[in-house]
Amino acid sequence: MTGEGRVQRESGALEAEVMTVLWQANAPMAAGQVHEAIGDAELSYKTVLTVLARLHAKGQLERERAGRAHAYAPCQDAAAAAAEKMTAALTGIGDRTAVLQRFVDALDPDAEAALRALLDARD
Repeated sequence: MTGEGRVQRESGALEAEVMTVLWQANAPMAAGQVHEAIGDAELSYKTVLTVLARLHAKGQLERERAGRAHAYAPCQDAAAAAAEKMTAALTGIGDRTAVLQRFVDALDPDAEAALRALLDARD
């Protein structure tokens, strides 16, 4: 907690919360709607607006005019974004096999079976 009684989020956590809200929405959302959906009374509207602007600048969000404000929507779905992160994590790694082995070791049985089925389907 900070000195003001607020809970300090880990780096990137608020961006992840904003993206989750937008992925779950069935339409673009204005900053006020995102702020309301997060439901944190301690979180300011201006902070949400800043996060949305940063995500847009990073190319993760599209935005369109909605009256005097903007409405935001993800550029890709959650699955595509997660796959992109996984691919980026493997890029530049010296021993990709070791990384993949640790990833597979951490999978629960259902996820391992799903991965196996996907790999078998490629053959």
